[in-house]
Amino acid sequence: MSGQQGEKRPSVVTEPPEAVAALGSRVRPKSRPVRMWALLGGAILLFQISVWARWISGPNFERVPAGPSDPPTLMKAVLITWTVVIILGLPAGVYFFIVRPWRRERRITLDGMLLVSCGLLFFQDPLLNYFNTWSTYNTWMWNQGSWVLDVPGWRSFGEPGRMMAEPLLMNAPGYSYGVLLCTILGCWVMRRAKARWPGISNAGLIGVLIVWTFFFDLVIEGLFLMPMGLFTYPGAIRSLSINAGTYYQWPVYEGLMWGGVQAGLCALRYFTDDRGRTFVERGLDQVRGGFLRQQGTRFLAVFAACSVFFFVFYNLPAQWFAMHTDPWPADIQKRSYFMMGICGDGTGRLCPDPSLPISGNDVATITPDGRVVLPPGRELPKIIPFDKGR
Repeated sequence: MSGQQGEKRPSVVTEPPEAVAALGSRVRPKSRPVRMWALLGGAILLFQISVWARWISGPNFERVPAGPSDPPTLMKAVLITWTVVIILGLPAGVYFFIVRPWRRERRITLDGMLLVSCGLLFFQDPLLNYFNTWSTYNTWMWNQGSWVLDVPGWRSFGEPGRMMAEPLLMNAPGYSYGVLLCTILGCWVMRRAKARWPGISNAGLIGVLIVWTFFFDLVIEGLFLMPMGLFTYPGAIRSLSINAGTYYQWPVYEGLMWGGVQAGLCALRYFTDDRGRTFVERGLDQVRGGFLRQQGTRFLAVFAACSVFFFVFYNLPAQWFAMHTDPWPADIQKRSYFMMGICGDGTGRLCPDPSLPISGNDVATITPDGRVVLPPGRELPKIIPFDKGR
């Protein structure tokens, strides 16, 4: 990547021309890169749609109740207000990033495609609990459970009405324009860093961005969203957490993982060629079939890149941390609206703990009185004696 200034083509460049980091000269590339990314994006999108369809049409589309605990009045007021703000912001985001640019330029800009792509990242949100539950949402908020039990190979415990629950009214729109706005802000930080240190390398710019996104996530999640009661990290490693032992304990590695995702999204948007195109769009001019096919290919390629960033930088490392959780704090276990019905008081199931086997639907569990309960139709394995004298 070079630092040369691209041509001034306001209709296609997402960043201002003077802020765009050029990727190279205008050589007519082969269509293979964009086609490969688009094929990946298409496969991911089909997978998501199929999982969502099974969830909506199956038994897991059921509300997870809040339980006997009642959230504090202030918490409920903040959650309602924040949800209303998020919902009202969605049509504004669609107009600003899709409708208005279309009316002006008759094209979907990169920001418009990022708006939809970031919204679709919502699918991956609950996957951090794939092997073991270490994050929960506030089930006082409206939910219909989630699609996790319809994801192939899902291991964490769950059943209809007792599972990972997604606050749909907040998270579905919040992932779209909320993540996009954070990405735009991150690109502004990169421009400011470039202006402050003109000789900084692209790797240095990404380093600055990761540091910034870490502290930004600390403020937004650790100091706002979590104290207001949106979600918790009960399984966080306490020695690596801020406010450890409280319902709003914030693991520092959460900031690093999300910082990696946000850095990927910002780099995708910031480092474009002289036509305002990202690295996944190389070869787009060689895609035949007209405007709709070309733009569809472009969207699927951008969506694939966003999905890969989320999966690689967040959900993959999250699985390791899920396997090394600390005991759930009492400050969380005493609040039923954070427990999602999967463990704790009244469930007959102990919450995840380093001294217990990882909980699941098809593995033995240990009850609060110390009994081992096997899944239906299962029995304990037997010890096979050694052959002697052979």
